[in-house]
Amino acid sequence: MWADNETSEDLLGFKVHADLLIDIVNDESVLPITIGVFGDWGSGKSSILKIVKENFDEKDNEDSLCIYFNGWTFEGYDDAKAALLNSILIELEQNKKLSTEVKEKARKLWKSIDWMRGAGMLLKNIALPAISAYFTGGINLIPLATQKILEWGNDPEKIFEKLNTEDGKDTLKAFLKENEVEVKSGINSVAEFRNDFADLLDATKFQRLIVIIDDLDRCSPERIIENLEAIKLFLNVPKTAFIIGADPRIVKYAIEHKYKNNKEIEEDNNRIIIDYLEKLIQLPYALPRLSESEVETYISMLICKKEIDNTNFKKVINEFKIYRETNKYSAFGLSNFETILETEDFQKVKDNVITIPSLVPIITNSLYGNPRQIKRFLNTYTIRKRLAKVASLQSFNDAVLAKMMILEYSEPKLFKMLFDWQITQDGMPIEISEIETICNEKGIEDVILEIKESKFKEWSKPKIVKWLQIEPLLSGIDLRDYYWIVRDKLDNSITASSMIPPIVKNLFNELLTENMTASVTKSLLRDKFQSFNHVEKDRFFDLLSSNIKRNPQPKRPYDIFIAMLDERIDNSFYHFKETLRIVNVSDIEPAIASRLADFKTETDFGEFIIDYFKDNKSTASKAFNLKRIK
Repeated sequence: MWADNETSEDLLGFKVHADLLIDIVNDESVLPITIGVFGDWGSGKSSILKIVKENFDEKDNEDSLCIYFNGWTFEGYDDAKAALLNSILIELEQNKKLSTEVKEKARKLWKSIDWMRGAGMLLKNIALPAISAYFTGGINLIPLATQKILEWGNDPEKIFEKLNTEDGKDTLKAFLKENEVEVKSGINSVAEFRNDFADLLDATKFQRLIVIIDDLDRCSPERIIENLEAIKLFLNVPKTAFIIGADPRIVKYAIEHKYKNNKEIEEDNNRIIIDYLEKLIQLPYALPRLSESEVETYISMLICKKEIDNTNFKKVINEFKIYRETNKYSAFGLSNFETILETEDFQKVKDNVITIPSLVPIITNSLYGNPRQIKRFLNTYTIRKRLAKVASLQSFNDAVLAKMMILEYSEPKLFKMLFDWQITQDGMPIEISEIETICNEKGIEDVILEIKESKFKEWSKPKIVKWLQIEPLLSGIDLRDYYWIVRDKLDNSITASSMIPPIVKNLFNELLTENMTASVTKSLLRDKFQSFNHVEKDRFFDLLSSNIKRNPQPKRPYDIFIAMLDERIDNSFYHFKETLRIVNVSDIEPAIASRLADFKTETDFGEFIIDYFKDNKSTASKAFNLKRIK
C-alpha cells in the first residue's frame, strides 16, 4: 500500500521543476516575487514544494530562510494574516543564529498580529456592515472594538438593530473616531508594516525569505481569499519570495465567489479574476501532465519501493537521479532495476511489475496522468490481489484483474454492461469474444468503423479499442471471480470510493443552491462541468448519484440531472438511469416525474423510465403517465 502524502522523495523525476523554482528564487534581481505553482488536484505540486523546502534547509543555503505554511492546516484559525505572520515570526524567533536585537524586532510585530486578529474577529463575529466598509476603505490594522459595541453581544441582527437607533449611530461615530485617533497615534498602516518587516528582514542578514504556501485548493473559498489577501501584506517587501501551490481553477472559483454579489463586477467577471491573479502572482508555472513513460516509471518505482528495503531502494533512487540527468524521455523500469538490484530483490519487483507495462498507455489516459489517481489505482489493485489470494481463487490472473480495473475506472457503463453479459453466461460472455474478433489484426481506424456499424457501437472509442487489443484478451476467461471481488462496488465502481477533487466538490455545492433557475444551472454546467477532464466528470456523476441514493427525497439533485439531460451531456442518461434503479419510485416528487416524461422518446432511457413509472399507483407515476409527449 502507498500513503497519499506529499514527499520530497522524487519518484516522478519532478526535481527538474523544483530546481527551476530554486534557480529563480536564487536570482536576487527578480526578488520580490510571487510564484504560482499550478496543477490539478493530485498532480504532484506538494511534493515539488517539499523538494524546494528541503533544498533551502541545507547548510549550503544558510543565507536563506524558507518557511512552509499549509493554508489548509490553519483553516480554522480566526485570521489568515495573523496565522501567516505567526508562522514567519515564530520561525525567526526560534532561529538560534539570530541576535537578540533581531528577535526584539520580531516581537514588536506581534502587536500588529494582535490588532489583525482583533479586527478579524470583529468582522467575522460581530459583522457590522458599516464598520466592515470602514475597514476596507483603507485602515488595515486597527484596535479591538470599543467596550460599548462588545456589550451588545455577538448576534448580528441585534447589533444591526442597535446601529439603527440614535444611540447606535452615536456609538458608531465614536468608534470610528476612536480608531482614527489610535491609528494616527502609532498603529501600523500596511505601508508601515511592510517597512517594519523589511527592516526586520534586513537585520537578520538573510539574503532571501522564501515562504511556501501549500494546499490552498483544499481550503474554503473564503479562506483562500484570506490567504491571498495575507500575501498582499508582503508584496514589494525586498528579498521575499512567495511560492503558492494550488489548482488554478479552485483559486479562480474563490475569486469569483468573492465578487458573486457585486452586479457591476459580475458583468466583467472573467477580467476581474485575471486581473486579480496577475497583480498577485508575477510568475505562473503550470505542471505538465505525466507522459506514458513517466507513468510507467512512477508505477515501477512505487512497486519497487514496496517490494525491497530502504537501503536497496536508495540505490535505485540514486541511479534514477543520474539517469534523469541525461535521459528525460525514456521510462526507468525493470531493465534498469536488473542492473542495480540483487537477483532476489529483482525477482520480487519483476513478479509485480511484469503485468503492468502493456497497460500503461491505457492507465495514463484513463487516470489523466495524475500521480494521486495512479497511487489510488495501485492501492485498490493491491487490495484486490490480496483478496483473491485470501479467498483462494483458482486460476486468478493479475493481468486480467488490472485490465478489468481499467475498464471499471474509466468506463463504468461498459464495465456494468460486461457484468450483465457474463452473469447469464457462466462468466464467459460471447459478446466480448465477438468484439475481440472484430479487433483482431486490424488497424485502430478500421476497428472503430466496424464496431460503430455493429451492435456494440458503445465500445468504439479509440481508448476502448486499444484496451480491447491489449493482452490478455478476455475471450474464454471466466470473469465471475473478477466480478466477485468487486461485487460491493458494482453500483458505483472504484470511482465512487475515490477521493473527490475540490474543484468537483465546489461545483456540486454551487449547483445544490435551492431556487437556482434552470438557465443558471445549465450555464454552470456548460461553463464549468464541460471544462472538467473525464476523470473529474466521472467523480461529479458519482457525487450526484450517491447524494440521491443516500437521500432520495430532496428535489434539487434531480433538477441537476435533468438539466444535464437537457444539455445532452455525455453519459448523463446512463448515470441517471443507474441512479434511479436504486431509488423507490414513491420517493420521487410528482414534479420531477412530470419533467422526466419529456424524455419518453429517448432511446433506451425512454424505455427505462416508462417501465419505471408503469405501476400508476404512486403520485410520481400518475404525474408521469398523465403528461403527454409534445
